[in-house]
Amino acid sequence: MQVGLLTARHRNETMDTIIDFAAGAGFDCLEVDVRPGCAHLNTDMDASEAADIVAMVRDAGLEISQMSCFLDISDPDEATREANQATLRAAVDLASASGVQNLGCLAGKPCGALSREETIDQIAAPFYNELCPVAADKGVRFAMENWFATNIMHLGQWEQIFEAVPHENFGLNFDPSHLYHQQIDYLRAVEVFSERIFHTHAKDTEIIAHQLAWFGNRDERTWWRYVIPGFGEIDWGIYTARLRDNGFDGTLSIEHEDRAFSREEGFEKGLKYLKLFA
Repeated sequence: MQVGLLTARHRNETMDTIIDFAAGAGFDCLEVDVRPGCAHLNTDMDASEAADIVAMVRDAGLEISQMSCFLDISDPDEATREANQATLRAAVDLASASGVQNLGCLAGKPCGALSREETIDQIAAPFYNELCPVAADKGVRFAMENWFATNIMHLGQWEQIFEAVPHENFGLNFDPSHLYHQQIDYLRAVEVFSERIFHTHAKDTEIIAHQLAWFGNRDERTWWRYVIPGFGEIDWGIYTARLRDNGFDGTLSIEHEDRAFSREEGFEKGLKYLKLFA
């Protein structure tokens, strides 16, 4: 397996700054956030400029494990929804032109009064069923992050969306940290959905036991927090072994949302720990 980093924390930095840090620290690859507004690379850039930036990454000895465009494709505001969907289409073209197979995305969030299940059926599935064949022809596959705020909050909804969108290039950017604080078995999820795991986020979850005992589990953000791998509850040795046992040999991409560490320190600590298993 490779260890990479998600560049979202560097969205205001140019690519040379990211490369200097990542290559110097010993990372294998970058998961590049390409949403509009990212200074290092984004879907609004001229094609030749984007190509030069991608070449810069590879010339430094790094690979691009995934381009990610985490936007709400089922936003209740129709104009915003259409703009987000158009951006994801542009991201398909950017990934294809760059020779990047994985495109990180979201299943969308519940749309207005619609439930998650209704939003999948009425908005997310029709959109991805239209776009998946186009992306497949361009050598691109979609990797949805299983963020609990989206339409794939639990494994039943994972089953639903994969039944509704059966294309082989439609899968997961698997993040165990979300499942952990939901008390969903992340190891079993690896086994059941192994064929859909295209990319992974390496993010851990700390359970703050005394807060949980005081506030209970309904007060969601008081008793858990996201941390750098190795500083939470996930067993990364077993997790990476389970990924391997089920055929995954891709990238562990560190998503840094740990307020206890600075940007660079957090990435460096995560890299050192994950290299024990990758």
